[in-house]
Amino acid sequence: MNNSPYFLKPASVQSVMLRVLVALLPGIAAYVWFFGAAVLVQIALASVTALAAEAVMLRLRDKPVMLFLSDGSALVTAWLIALTFPPIVPWWLTVIGVLTAIVVAKHLYGGLGQNPFNPAMVGFALMIVAYPSLMSQWPAAGFTDFVPQWNAIFGSRELDAITMATPLDALRTALHTADARATVAGVLGSNATFGNVGGKGWEWVAAGYFLGGLYLLQQRIITWHMPVAFLATLFVISGGFSFYDASRFAGPGFQLFTGGAMLAAFFIVTDPVSGCTTPRGKLIFAAGIALLTWIIRTFGAYPDGIAFAVLLMNIATPLIDMYTQPPVFGHKIKGEDS
Repeated sequence: MNNSPYFLKPASVQSVMLRVLVALLPGIAAYVWFFGAAVLVQIALASVTALAAEAVMLRLRDKPVMLFLSDGSALVTAWLIALTFPPIVPWWLTVIGVLTAIVVAKHLYGGLGQNPFNPAMVGFALMIVAYPSLMSQWPAAGFTDFVPQWNAIFGSRELDAITMATPLDALRTALHTADARATVAGVLGSNATFGNVGGKGWEWVAAGYFLGGLYLLQQRIITWHMPVAFLATLFVISGGFSFYDASRFAGPGFQLFTGGAMLAAFFIVTDPVSGCTTPRGKLIFAAGIALLTWIIRTFGAYPDGIAFAVLLMNIATPLIDMYTQPPVFGHKIKGEDS
């Protein structure tokens, strides 16, 4: 038996952020394999922009630049933006998205630990509202030629040959614009965008994020509450509606392995600053995001509503935490008999 004391050494911010970046690598590897190396260019561009913006804001706020610059939080935000943006968006769009996240959503609220909204999702939401056309141009699965992708990022944007709709957008468009006989099964079986479970290629990217999420759980960087609540709620809701009418509603496999569901479950919903902190609050918070995500995906104008769902639940975070605080040791829960 090990000797006491049984205290765990608290992990530094730098250590936590580094392990989050490592956990993203399996998903990034699958991304590059199926969609080309453009995402690596976007990650590099976002990282440089984030570090520069972080340094400038720290200097303006008279904070120790190198101390905070080396904690890795800016890099995590940058990588999440690069992974949620289409990899062939113009370079300036990525730069604006990162600047919005770092300068506005993070530092204008006081810096690390003070931001009420998830910075990466603020950057994504603003860009998809301001530039919906550019944020809808995704590379076709299997087209990995780097030269056209590079040109799309930094040069001309003749994209007809290399782009296609995302699986979520393709399904939503087909069901909303086709004749009344269109069914989910018919659309999924007739479009090259779709694979065996979800979107072609995106199934493996999601699997990579899932493996990275398991690593974060094993390292105790995150707890089980939010990933399980998010995935379980999305599974139950989509499964229930698919059982009710499979011709109109996609099943759980499609919802979980298409779009950003796995990335959200382990890397976005679990943001320790903008999310809930109590155990019950984490469950409610993540379940609410899953519910809103499914509603926006199914009935909304945007194919994937994760960013908007996260920001809406960020607004509710203080209220959820207030009503889910566990009782103080030695005190009875309000309403119990004396």
